[in-house]
Amino acid sequence: MAFQIPRGTQDILPGEAEKWQYVEKIARDICRRYNYREIRTPIFEHTELFLRGVGDTTDIVQKEMYTFEDRAGRSMTLRPEGTAPVVRSFVENKMYGDPNQPIKLYYIGPMFRYERPQAGRFRQFVQFGVEALGSDDPAIDAEVIAMAMELYQSLGLKKVRLVINSLGDIESRKAHRQALIDHFQNRIHELCEDCQVRLKKNPLRILDCKRDRDHELMATAPSILDYLNEESSRYFEKVKAYLTKLGIPFEVDSRLVRGLDYYNHTTFEIMSDAEGFGAITTLCGGGRYNGLVQEIGGPETPGIGFALSIERLLAALDAEGVALPISRGIDCYVVAVGEKAKEESVRLVHKLRKAGIVADKDYQDRKVKTQLKAADRLHAKFVAILGDDELAKEVINMKEMSTGEQTEVPLHSVVDYLKERLS
Repeated sequence: MAFQIPRGTQDILPGEAEKWQYVEKIARDICRRYNYREIRTPIFEHTELFLRGVGDTTDIVQKEMYTFEDRAGRSMTLRPEGTAPVVRSFVENKMYGDPNQPIKLYYIGPMFRYERPQAGRFRQFVQFGVEALGSDDPAIDAEVIAMAMELYQSLGLKKVRLVINSLGDIESRKAHRQALIDHFQNRIHELCEDCQVRLKKNPLRILDCKRDRDHELMATAPSILDYLNEESSRYFEKVKAYLTKLGIPFEVDSRLVRGLDYYNHTTFEIMSDAEGFGAITTLCGGGRYNGLVQEIGGPETPGIGFALSIERLLAALDAEGVALPISRGIDCYVVAVGEKAKEESVRLVHKLRKAGIVADKDYQDRKVKTQLKAADRLHAKFVAILGDDELAKEVINMKEMSTGEQTEVPLHSVVDYLKERLS
């Protein structure tokens, strides 16, 4: 029987994996400079965490979670997003008691959602995200947004666009909630079944409906910005002012609500405007979630964060034709001729590797010509040719592949020779 990969997943093969490593390296470097530290949470959690944290009216909870019972009959769920697990860890490990506040964290890891696979969307995908817990300063909203924008810009993306909105505080949302009910209820039967349920449970979620987004009621729906109280309006103005000071252009979209129930005040998305990127243009999403820590059992603690898909980031790079500076070659390929030379080549390759030089050799007892072809396919910068005669004289022939220049080098000086030339 020939096994195939599960639908909605992918193998990341050598040649492609290096792109992931490079992106993750840049992301980690940005987090280090912004003083965000890595956190790693389990791939599965108790289902109740996501019911309480993500919201039972969201598509994620209603349709997309991979949920199962363990042998003790407990309901477990493969994590569909990263914020709820991070907040759970924040509460469980009492990070709110740390004197260094806010607590600034980041994560990189796989998430799981059962949805229809399409371009740039998978059932197992990798998210990079950050969370800042313990500050309600609008400046940290701007900082979090700046981090996301810096990642895309550092990787060479130019056709990205930041869209922001405010969902206001509880008071503002209550007023907007009633306005939405009044707007939709007389014609709610024209919308999908999900929206009909949302009208009673969380009418704001109607604005995020993918099926009815082109319905005329959506375009005329009340704007949250018209219902912000003075405090919420002032907060949003400060966030916009900080973004302006940082030189980060943005657009305000009053219909931007995001797909999770825990958001309030600042919410944002980063879009790709690259031609041919696809119908789903969102690269990154995030926002403020004051109240989520309390919902998960902790003390009153404000928070803000974002998450982005590495898969979609790489797709955006492809759409813009950005080539990452990935090194695909090795430093040195050792070609051995003769039995004694083959034995010595094992020691030599090990010595080169211990010195930090990327080295390889033939392991199939191939002819010299075939070994040289292998070195060429591996994009070796240098080929070290060692025969029994050279071994007797304690020398080795070094060939620089870019120029064809050959040099006889003392065997004991190979490491120093390569380090000098490679630098």
